[in-house]
Order: sequence, then C-alpha cells, then structure tokens
Amino acid sequence: MPRIVLVHPQIPPNTGNIARTCAATETELHLVGPLGFEISDRQLKRAGLDYWPYVNVTYHESLEQFQQYHQQQGGRWVGFSVSGSVSYARFQFAADDWLLFGCETAGLPSDVLDACDARVHIPMSQPHVRSLNLSVSVAIGLFEARRQLDLLHAKPHVRL
Repeated sequence: MPRIVLVHPQIPPNTGNIARTCAATETELHLVGPLGFEISDRQLKRAGLDYWPYVNVTYHESLEQFQQYHQQQGGRWVGFSVSGSVSYARFQFAADDWLLFGCETAGLPSDVLDACDARVHIPMSQPHVRSLNLSVSVAIGLFEARRQLDLLHAKPHVRL
C-alpha cells in the first residue's frame, strides 16, 4: 500500500488533517524532520481529532535517517511538485510507492526531488495560484494511487 511522507512540514493543522486522512485509509504516515512544530503541538492534535490512535506514524529525525529506513523497505519515491513532469492522473502508481510532499512554503528540497524515481504534479488551471493546500494535495495523490490499485473498497460504516 502506498505510504505518505511529509518532508519538513511546517503547519500543524495540515499535518493533523493529513494524519486524519491516513487514519481513515490505514495509510502509513512518515514525518521527516526537522519539523516546524512540536509533535505534541496542540493544533496538530486538534486537527487530527481523536484519530491519532489509528494513525501509523513514524518520525524520522532527518532525511538521511529516512533514506536508510527506505533502503530497508524498498519502493519508489514519487515526489509531488509543481515542477513535476507528469500529471498525477497519468502516472502509474505501484503498491510500494512512497508519496513525498514538501513543506507548505517551499515544497520538496531540490536534493529530494533529484532522488525521486518520478516527479508528478497536480494540474491547476489558474496560473496565479502557486499551489494547493498540502493536506488537499496529499488527499488527491493518495486517493488516485488507491483508485489505481483498487483500494477504494471501504468496509461498511455503521454510525449509531
């Protein structure tokens, strides 16, 4: 199953929202430091609501630490960037992909983009809009990967 990687995220509510999406889809979330907030940040916890026990989250103190972890696991790095060469909708995702997203202000660092096996972008019609919100971008990329891999068959949900 694809995994989500946030490289140097800066805004706690975005990371909390992404954690909530990962909880709902049983998707691993990897946070690569340094982070722009403390893991115990109140806004981070608030955005993730009471779903944190359902999030499979791994914190890597540095990019080097994450690279070592990745080497043991295998799989492609798919970098999401406004400079990506192919639309995420035309890209063929694989079950062992790592979907990498950069910080809200600068995106993925150039050395991370250079290390990616593929660079994809989310097309936008309005040229004056630089990018989408990070949590929206993650949801778009993750759900397209899940759609392609036939992972959208959720269990029935009963709410009382």
